[in-house]
Amino acid sequence: MLILKPNCECCDRDLPPESPAARICTFECTFCADCVETRLGGACPNCGGDFVARPIRPAHLLAKFPASSERFTKPHEACAA
Repeated sequence: MLILKPNCECCDRDLPPESPAARICTFECTFCADCVETRLGGACPNCGGDFVARPIRPAHLLAKFPASSERFTKPHEACAA
Protein backbone atom coordinates (compact mmCIF):
# COMPACT_ATOMS: atom_id res chain seq x y z
CA MET A 1 0.00 0.00 0.00
CA LEU A 2 1.30 3.47 -0.84
CA ILE A 3 2.50 5.57 2.08
CA LEU A 4 1.16 8.86 0.65
CA LYS A 5 3.90 11.13 2.00
CA PRO A 6 2.59 14.60 2.91
CA ASN A 7 5.22 16.80 1.26
CA CYS A 8 7.66 17.32 -1.59
CA GLU A 9 11.08 15.95 -0.70
CA CYS A 10 12.69 18.87 -2.54
CA CYS A 11 10.77 22.09 -1.72
CA ASP A 12 8.68 20.81 1.24
CA ARG A 13 5.42 21.84 -0.49
CA ASP A 14 2.33 20.28 1.10
CA LEU A 15 1.00 17.33 -0.91
CA PRO A 16 -2.22 16.16 0.75
CA PRO A 17 -3.59 12.74 -0.24
CA GLU A 18 -5.93 14.28 -2.82
CA SER A 19 -3.23 16.39 -4.50
CA PRO A 20 -2.99 15.97 -8.27
CA ALA A 21 0.48 17.62 -8.08
CA ALA A 22 2.15 14.69 -6.27
CA ARG A 23 4.64 12.59 -8.25
CA ILE A 24 6.31 9.36 -7.12
CA CYS A 25 9.04 7.07 -8.40
CA THR A 26 9.07 3.29 -8.04
CA PHE A 27 10.49 3.63 -4.49
CA GLU A 28 7.78 6.15 -3.50
CA CYS A 29 10.16 9.10 -3.38
CA THR A 30 7.66 11.94 -3.44
CA PHE A 31 8.02 15.28 -5.19
CA CYS A 32 5.68 17.96 -6.49
CA ALA A 33 5.10 18.27 -10.23
CA ASP A 34 6.84 21.66 -10.29
CA CYS A 35 10.11 20.27 -8.87
CA VAL A 36 9.95 17.19 -11.12
CA GLU A 37 9.59 19.38 -14.21
CA THR A 38 11.76 22.40 -13.36
CA ARG A 39 14.47 21.13 -11.03
CA LEU A 40 14.79 17.38 -11.51
CA GLY A 41 14.35 17.00 -15.26
CA GLY A 42 11.87 14.17 -14.78
CA ALA A 43 14.36 11.82 -13.08
CA CYS A 44 14.41 10.86 -9.40
CA PRO A 45 17.58 12.18 -7.74
CA ASN A 46 17.62 9.15 -5.42
CA CYS A 47 17.30 6.25 -7.87
CA GLY A 48 17.39 7.80 -11.35
CA GLY A 49 13.95 6.41 -12.19
CA ASP A 50 11.08 8.27 -13.76
CA PHE A 51 8.01 9.69 -12.08
CA VAL A 52 4.30 9.04 -12.37
CA ALA A 53 1.33 10.85 -10.88
CA ARG A 54 0.66 9.52 -7.39
CA PRO A 55 -2.72 7.76 -7.27
CA ILE A 56 -5.39 9.45 -5.20
CA ARG A 57 -6.77 7.25 -2.45
CA PRO A 58 -10.57 7.48 -2.29
CA ALA A 59 -11.67 9.70 0.59
CA HIS A 60 -13.82 6.97 2.14
CA LEU A 61 -10.70 4.78 2.56
CA LEU A 62 -8.47 7.44 4.14
CA ALA A 63 -9.98 6.85 7.58
CA LYS A 64 -9.10 3.15 7.47
CA PHE A 65 -5.82 3.63 5.54
CA PRO A 66 -4.56 7.12 6.43
CA ALA A 67 -1.78 8.97 4.65
CA SER A 68 1.54 9.39 6.41
CA SER A 69 2.00 12.51 8.54
CA GLU A 70 5.80 12.18 8.69
CA ARG A 71 7.41 14.91 6.59
CA PHE A 72 10.58 14.01 4.70
CA THR A 73 13.07 16.25 2.98
CA LYS A 74 16.51 15.40 1.72
CA PRO A 75 19.19 17.71 0.37
CA HIS A 76 19.60 17.31 -3.38
CA GLU A 77 21.90 19.38 -5.54
CA ALA A 78 19.02 20.20 -7.91
CA CYS A 79 16.87 21.41 -5.02
CA ALA A 80 19.43 23.81 -3.60
CA ALA A 81 18.69 26.47 -6.21
